[in-house]
Amino acid sequence: QVQLVESGGGSVQAGGSLRLSCTVSAYTYRGNCIGWFRQAPGKEREGVSAIYTGGGSAYYADSVKERFTISQDNAKNTVYLQMSSLKPEDTAMYYCAAAITSWGGACARMASRDFGYWGQGTQVTVSS
Repeated sequence: QVQLVESGGGSVQAGGSLRLSCTVSAYTYRGNCIGWFRQAPGKEREGVSAIYTGGGSAYYADSVKERFTISQDNAKNTVYLQMSSLKPEDTAMYYCAAAITSWGGACARMASRDFGYWGQGTQVTVSS
């Protein structure tokens, strides 16, 4: 059974930091693209960042570049999203997801349709 479990969300003031964690079932984690997505009320889900666990290649949406860092811990089958310099517009439910395609471009594209396994989400709220 594929499982993705997120943790680390919370409330923070603008300029603050949070670190999200996503622990993935071992079989799904290895050599796969694991992505972070977010969805704010009334808005479409958007890709934030993704990492290919087989080699560590990382990708970011323009809106979070230089502020968010994605990383992996292979021993723990866990992907992290370190979020710094948070802004009120970062407020959203954050989800991690595992790709269901072996196409190498899925990680760079960060399109929801390429990801078939999803966690339950963790809320991030940034106040001004």
